[in-house]
Amino acid sequence: MSVYTNLIKKPYQKEKFTNEQFQELARCAVDPEYFMLEHCYIQHPTKGRMKFALYPYQKRLVEVYHQNRYSIAMLPRQTGKSTCAAGYLLWHAMFNPDQTILIAAHKYSGAQEIMQRIRFAYETLPNHIRAGVTAYNKGSLEFDNGSRIIAQATTENTGRGLSLSLVYLDEFAFVPPRIAKEFWTALSPTLSTGGKCMITSTPNQDNDQFAQIWKAANKTIDQYGNETKVGVNGFKHILVDWTEHPDRDQEWADEEAAKIGEERFRREHGCEFISADETLISGLILPTLESKEVYKRTGQVRWYKNLQKGKTYIAGLDPSLGTGGDNAAIQVFELPGMNQVAEWMHNKTPITEQIRILRQILKEIEQEVTDTEIYWSVENNTLGEAALVVIAEMGEENIPGTLISQPKSSNRGHRKGFTTTNKSKLEACSRLKNWIETGKMVVNSEALLQELKTFIARGSSFAAKSSETDDLVMASVLVVRIAQQVAQYDEVTYEELKDSFDEDGIDAPMPIMVF
Repeated sequence: MSVYTNLIKKPYQKEKFTNEQFQELARCAVDPEYFMLEHCYIQHPTKGRMKFALYPYQKRLVEVYHQNRYSIAMLPRQTGKSTCAAGYLLWHAMFNPDQTILIAAHKYSGAQEIMQRIRFAYETLPNHIRAGVTAYNKGSLEFDNGSRIIAQATTENTGRGLSLSLVYLDEFAFVPPRIAKEFWTALSPTLSTGGKCMITSTPNQDNDQFAQIWKAANKTIDQYGNETKVGVNGFKHILVDWTEHPDRDQEWADEEAAKIGEERFRREHGCEFISADETLISGLILPTLESKEVYKRTGQVRWYKNLQKGKTYIAGLDPSLGTGGDNAAIQVFELPGMNQVAEWMHNKTPITEQIRILRQILKEIEQEVTDTEIYWSVENNTLGEAALVVIAEMGEENIPGTLISQPKSSNRGHRKGFTTTNKSKLEACSRLKNWIETGKMVVNSEALLQELKTFIARGSSFAAKSSETDDLVMASVLVVRIAQQVAQYDEVTYEELKDSFDEDGIDAPMPIMVF
């Protein structure tokens, strides 16, 4: 039985065209907007099948697609960006021979949905306009002019081995950051040989791969100070505001914001870079946090500000096995101001060397700023036991500053350092959140900010998003716990942080023994 029906056109047919049909075909071949307006049908979610009457912003979108080799579009939710792209991709495949077009969406179901829109538009075209089909599947579509459209989920290996003519990336901001980075690295050589790329998405994090491409596309001043038509990365950008949709007004916006909340409205309709995940730090606060350039480097230690007299310094080490798995991390903050001073992270440094690096950091502080208070500690869970052994062998007295431990009453066996339990982690995470969101704690590291943007609610606690890391965050959580202990006998620290302590009923400083 033949696979061909009246929904598709048989390949390699000889046809007779009227003069009118030939002129219509010729006009469609050079004008994708005309093709879509005159001949494409879409499936409206409530109105059903209808002619594709492009809104003004959709016409702009098609023009940007057509006139530029690289384009990136940021649009609100439910503004027809995928439908618009589907119409253009269909036009491109039928009127440009021997093209390999890849649709990559953050989920395979999303890629299939775009392919379904392409198939629907194709099936409703007049026969004299559409190309013949040689293969017609859910995940691919091939025409008798040698062009084909393939739909896949975005992974690190998507598109490998294909000679791609055009790549369409849908909702690229919602591809996991590590996967997006690997995919983009693998895709770039293909594009550099002449491929065309179209990217559309609503925004998510402000430093993921989509955000990086978007920001570079918005930089339209070259190194000589000349304004260019495209960004420094070669991408033409287009931003659509929710007010451009003819069915949306302020009344609609107020109602929608009341239903989904201000944060989601600003992300999904206002096109602001606010994470969609339930991050520890508010998604409204995270985009406002700015990192600093590295002030200096000593080995692998990054310093973000100079050391000053009159400051108190706190350092925390979150140890690791040092065999290439999890990272070991050190965070250094100063008081008053709870300002990040330095950090270190590595995953192949043995525990003995981790303690030496901590000691070297503390020595540098002691040598550069005399007569200053220095407090430090380590997490003593599992691998932390080995860290305590190294500290004992090295001699605690040979490490500058004072080793801070949690109170004896909650310290199992009165071990030095801090034991992390689910309860203590949640309490410290809550404190970290409060201090950062209220400006009591200043983060200067881009690496730490990146981890905070992927440090999300998981089960009954918080942890890194799948495929991401949280070692710098956990070292910062340890610093928070150290500061909390220091505040109980250091008046300056107590005065600075007392607003967040009072709710726990912590008394004003009084002399206590430090273990």
